[in-house]
Amino acid sequence: MAVRPLEASDLQACHDLYDEIGWSDPRLGAAENLALRRDWLDWTVRSYDQLAALHQPPYGERAITDSDQGFVGLVGTVPRLEPFGRLPGLGGRPDARRTPEVGLFWAVRPAFQGRGYATAAAGLVSAWLFDTMGLARILAGTEADNAASIGVMRRLGMRIELNPGPPSPGFDVTGVLEAPQAPPL
Repeated sequence: MAVRPLEASDLQACHDLYDEIGWSDPRLGAAENLALRRDWLDWTVRSYDQLAALHQPPYGERAITDSDQGFVGLVGTVPRLEPFGRLPGLGGRPDARRTPEVGLFWAVRPAFQGRGYATAAAGLVSAWLFDTMGLARILAGTEADNAASIGVMRRLGMRIELNPGPPSPGFDVTGVLEAPQAPPL
Protein backbone atom coordinates (compact mmCIF):
# COMPACT_ATOMS: atom_id res chain seq x y z
CA MET A 1 0.00 0.00 0.00
CA ALA A 2 1.25 3.48 -0.86
CA VAL A 3 0.02 7.07 -0.71
CA ARG A 4 0.91 9.32 -3.64
CA PRO A 5 -0.22 12.62 -5.17
CA LEU A 6 -3.15 12.36 -7.53
CA GLU A 7 -2.53 12.54 -11.28
CA ALA A 8 -4.74 13.40 -14.24
CA SER A 9 -4.78 9.68 -15.12
CA ASP A 10 -6.69 9.00 -11.86
CA LEU A 11 -9.86 10.62 -13.23
CA GLN A 12 -11.85 7.46 -13.97
CA ALA A 13 -10.83 5.80 -10.69
CA CYS A 14 -11.82 8.89 -8.68
CA HIS A 15 -15.08 9.14 -10.59
CA ASP A 16 -15.82 5.46 -9.92
CA LEU A 17 -15.06 5.93 -6.20
CA TYR A 18 -17.48 8.86 -5.97
CA ASP A 19 -20.18 6.84 -7.75
CA GLU A 20 -19.62 3.76 -5.59
CA ILE A 21 -19.82 5.59 -2.26
CA GLY A 22 -22.72 7.84 -3.24
CA TRP A 23 -20.85 11.14 -3.51
CA SER A 24 -21.83 11.85 -7.12
CA ASP A 25 -24.64 14.35 -7.60
CA PRO A 26 -27.76 12.24 -8.28
CA ARG A 27 -29.41 15.15 -10.09
CA LEU A 28 -26.74 15.04 -12.80
CA GLY A 29 -25.99 12.54 -15.51
CA ALA A 30 -22.82 10.47 -15.73
CA ALA A 31 -21.12 12.87 -18.18
CA GLU A 32 -21.88 15.89 -15.98
CA ASN A 33 -20.58 14.13 -12.86
CA LEU A 34 -17.45 13.11 -14.75
CA ALA A 35 -16.92 16.76 -15.79
CA LEU A 36 -17.26 17.85 -12.15
CA ARG A 37 -14.73 15.22 -11.10
CA ARG A 38 -12.35 16.35 -13.89
CA ASP A 39 -12.56 19.96 -12.65
CA TRP A 40 -11.97 18.83 -9.06
CA LEU A 41 -9.01 16.62 -10.03
CA ASP A 42 -7.41 19.37 -12.10
CA TRP A 43 -7.79 21.80 -9.19
CA THR A 44 -6.41 19.21 -6.74
CA VAL A 45 -3.34 18.42 -8.85
CA ARG A 46 -2.61 22.12 -9.41
CA SER A 47 -3.11 22.91 -5.70
CA TYR A 48 -0.10 20.79 -4.66
CA ASP A 49 2.36 23.27 -6.20
CA GLN A 50 0.28 26.36 -5.48
CA LEU A 51 -0.11 25.62 -1.76
CA ALA A 52 3.61 24.86 -1.47
CA ALA A 53 4.52 28.10 -3.26
CA LEU A 54 2.34 30.03 -0.81
CA HIS A 55 3.83 28.17 2.21
CA GLN A 56 0.36 26.87 3.05
CA PRO A 57 -0.57 23.52 4.60
CA PRO A 58 -0.64 20.66 2.08
CA TYR A 59 -4.41 20.33 2.05
CA GLY A 60 -5.97 17.98 -0.43
CA GLU A 61 -6.47 14.39 -1.30
CA ARG A 62 -3.85 11.81 -2.27
CA ALA A 63 -4.34 8.43 -3.92
CA ILE A 64 -4.21 5.22 -1.89
CA THR A 65 -2.74 2.56 -4.16
CA ASP A 66 -1.83 -1.08 -3.93
CA SER A 67 0.76 -2.65 -6.22
CA ASP A 68 -1.64 -5.51 -6.99
CA GLN A 69 -4.99 -3.67 -6.91
CA GLY A 70 -4.11 -0.23 -8.32
CA PHE A 71 -6.23 2.72 -7.12
CA VAL A 72 -7.94 1.83 -3.83
CA GLY A 73 -9.18 5.18 -2.55
CA LEU A 74 -8.32 8.64 -1.27
CA VAL A 75 -6.69 9.99 1.87
CA GLY A 76 -5.64 13.48 2.76
CA THR A 77 -5.98 16.60 4.81
CA VAL A 78 -8.82 19.06 4.81
CA PRO A 79 -9.48 22.30 6.67
CA ARG A 80 -12.10 21.79 9.39
CA LEU A 81 -14.07 24.72 10.78
CA GLU A 82 -16.46 23.69 13.55
CA PRO A 83 -17.24 24.73 17.14
CA PHE A 84 -14.71 22.20 18.47
CA GLY A 85 -14.70 23.85 21.91
CA ARG A 86 -18.21 22.37 22.43
CA LEU A 87 -16.75 18.87 22.50
CA PRO A 88 -16.26 17.62 26.08
CA GLY A 89 -12.56 16.82 25.64
CA LEU A 90 -11.83 20.16 23.97
CA GLY A 91 -13.43 22.46 26.52
CA GLY A 92 -17.11 21.52 26.68
CA ARG A 93 -18.26 25.12 26.25
CA PRO A 94 -21.83 25.26 24.86
CA ASP A 95 -21.23 28.74 23.42
CA ALA A 96 -17.92 27.88 21.71
CA ARG A 97 -17.29 29.58 18.40
CA ARG A 98 -15.88 27.86 15.32
CA THR A 99 -12.14 27.29 15.23
CA PRO A 100 -9.93 25.98 12.42
CA GLU A 101 -8.25 22.59 12.69
CA VAL A 102 -6.47 20.24 10.32
CA GLY A 103 -8.76 17.39 9.41
CA LEU A 104 -7.86 13.92 8.24
CA PHE A 105 -9.92 12.46 5.40
CA TRP A 106 -10.25 9.00 3.81
CA ALA A 107 -12.54 7.24 1.37
CA VAL A 108 -12.00 3.69 0.10
CA ARG A 109 -13.73 1.94 -2.78
CA PRO A 110 -16.29 -0.54 -1.36
CA ALA A 111 -14.53 -3.54 -2.92
CA PHE A 112 -11.47 -2.73 -0.77
CA GLN A 113 -13.15 -1.70 2.48
CA GLY A 114 -12.47 -3.77 5.58
CA ARG A 115 -8.92 -4.64 4.49
CA GLY A 116 -7.06 -1.98 6.49
CA TYR A 117 -6.32 0.40 3.62
CA ALA A 118 -7.95 3.45 5.26
CA THR A 119 -6.23 2.84 8.59
CA ALA A 120 -2.82 2.26 7.01
CA ALA A 121 -3.06 5.27 4.69
CA ALA A 122 -4.43 7.59 7.41
CA GLY A 123 -1.67 6.35 9.71
CA LEU A 124 0.99 7.28 7.14
CA VAL A 125 -0.51 10.74 6.63
CA SER A 126 -0.86 11.27 10.41
CA ALA A 127 2.76 10.33 11.03
CA TRP A 128 3.86 12.72 8.27
CA LEU A 129 1.71 15.54 9.69
CA PHE A 130 3.20 15.07 13.16
CA ASP A 131 6.81 14.40 12.13
CA THR A 132 7.21 16.77 9.18
CA MET A 133 4.59 19.46 9.71
CA GLY A 134 4.91 19.50 13.51
CA LEU A 135 1.16 19.51 14.16
CA ALA A 136 -0.09 19.29 17.73
CA ARG A 137 -3.25 17.40 16.79
CA ILE A 138 -5.34 16.12 13.91
CA LEU A 139 -9.12 15.73 13.82
CA ALA A 140 -11.42 13.58 11.72
CA GLY A 141 -15.18 13.86 11.54
CA THR A 142 -18.11 11.74 10.47
CA GLU A 143 -21.78 11.06 11.01
CA ALA A 144 -22.95 9.02 14.02
CA ASP A 145 -24.02 6.07 11.83
CA ASN A 146 -20.68 5.69 10.00
CA ALA A 147 -19.35 2.75 12.02
CA ALA A 148 -16.58 2.03 9.50
CA SER A 149 -15.04 5.51 9.82
CA ILE A 150 -15.42 5.47 13.59
CA GLY A 151 -13.60 2.12 13.54
CA VAL A 152 -10.74 3.67 11.54
CA MET A 153 -10.57 6.50 14.08
CA ARG A 154 -10.31 4.00 16.92
CA ARG A 155 -7.62 1.95 15.16
CA LEU A 156 -5.62 5.14 14.61
CA GLY A 157 -5.75 5.73 18.36
CA MET A 158 -8.07 8.72 18.13
CA ARG A 159 -10.10 9.78 21.15
CA ILE A 160 -13.77 9.76 20.12
CA GLU A 161 -15.75 12.91 20.91
CA LEU A 162 -19.52 13.19 20.40
CA ASN A 163 -21.12 16.47 19.39
CA PRO A 164 -23.34 17.51 22.33
CA GLY A 165 -25.35 19.85 20.09
CA PRO A 166 -27.81 19.23 17.27
CA PRO A 167 -26.79 16.78 14.52
CA SER A 168 -24.35 18.28 12.06
CA PRO A 169 -22.98 16.43 9.00
CA GLY A 170 -19.35 15.51 9.58
CA PHE A 171 -19.42 16.84 13.14
CA ASP A 172 -21.58 14.24 14.90
CA VAL A 173 -18.46 12.24 15.80
CA THR A 174 -14.97 13.73 15.96
CA GLY A 175 -11.79 11.72 16.33
CA VAL A 176 -8.96 13.58 18.04
CA LEU A 177 -5.38 12.42 17.63
CA GLU A 178 -2.77 14.25 19.69
CA ALA A 179 0.87 14.36 18.61
CA PRO A 180 2.97 11.66 20.24
CA GLN A 181 5.16 12.82 23.06
CA ALA A 182 8.78 13.31 22.13
CA PRO A 183 11.08 10.91 23.96
CA PRO A 184 13.08 12.50 26.79
CA LEU A 185 16.67 13.46 26.01
